[in-house]
Amino acid sequence: MPDLIHYAIPGFVLLLTAEVIFSAWDKRGLYETKDAASSIAMGLGNVFIGLLTKGVIYLIYTLIYQFRIFTLDASLWWVWVLCFFADDLSYYWFHRLSHNIRFFWASHVVHHSSQKYNLSTALRQNWTGNLTGTFAFWLWMPFLGFHPAMVMTMQAISLIYQFWIHTEAIHKLPRPFEFIFNTPSHHRVHHASDLKYLDKNHAGVLIIWDRMFGTFQPEEERPVFGLTRNIKTYNPLRIATHEWAEIGKDLRKAPTWRDAWHYLFAPPGWSHDGSRKTTRQLRADAIASTPPSSPPSI
Repeated sequence: MPDLIHYAIPGFVLLLTAEVIFSAWDKRGLYETKDAASSIAMGLGNVFIGLLTKGVIYLIYTLIYQFRIFTLDASLWWVWVLCFFADDLSYYWFHRLSHNIRFFWASHVVHHSSQKYNLSTALRQNWTGNLTGTFAFWLWMPFLGFHPAMVMTMQAISLIYQFWIHTEAIHKLPRPFEFIFNTPSHHRVHHASDLKYLDKNHAGVLIIWDRMFGTFQPEEERPVFGLTRNIKTYNPLRIATHEWAEIGKDLRKAPTWRDAWHYLFAPPGWSHDGSRKTTRQLRADAIASTPPSSPPSI
């Protein structure tokens, strides 16, 4: 089955080139050569690994499809509409849980590891996600009755859509579009390391899921991009594996099996001794350290 992402690569190159030209007149330093080269290398590695893994994933979806509850006819337009919403909801929960379960974060962190936010950052994709089961978030779709080809086509369309929102060249779009769809403004928040922006705006195409499930945060000032602890490397191999290496270190020093479990499946930042903190703990500390507002003077 052809992968639509491969067909979209020339478009990616064209838009990226246009943004590089635009950045020459921009004062914000949107591009850094080594950083962009690392992102492109990560993207190429992801495409290569996809050639080896997507066929296996398709077979798994096909196996699940044999036990489907319904048979949803792909020749009907409304089935494709349902598939779009089902995929986008699946992506939201995959994305949200990838920020809240360290085992999945170890792959997804790659996409957040650049301190720049441009179209090359969209190409900074992980090498381990398919190998560690992220496709499982979509297993319910072939079981329900969506053909595996439909599921994987919609996944590709979602990723193609998300390419263009990785830019600072676009400020805000018309309000109705901003209310319904994921946009550069919404996704800049998602890539920020500012405390109020952490773990917000997990949308793929539709921002309505974040509004519905309480994870929406509007962009209020220019974000600081990257991780709360940046890795400071341009080495693609280290970018791809650094969090897995950190997990290995934590597992070796875990005092108990319970702690080891938490190092794998608790939110990123969890530590048995409090030496690191999760987003929730950081927010709680920030609230606790904020002085109470003074009563109004009479």
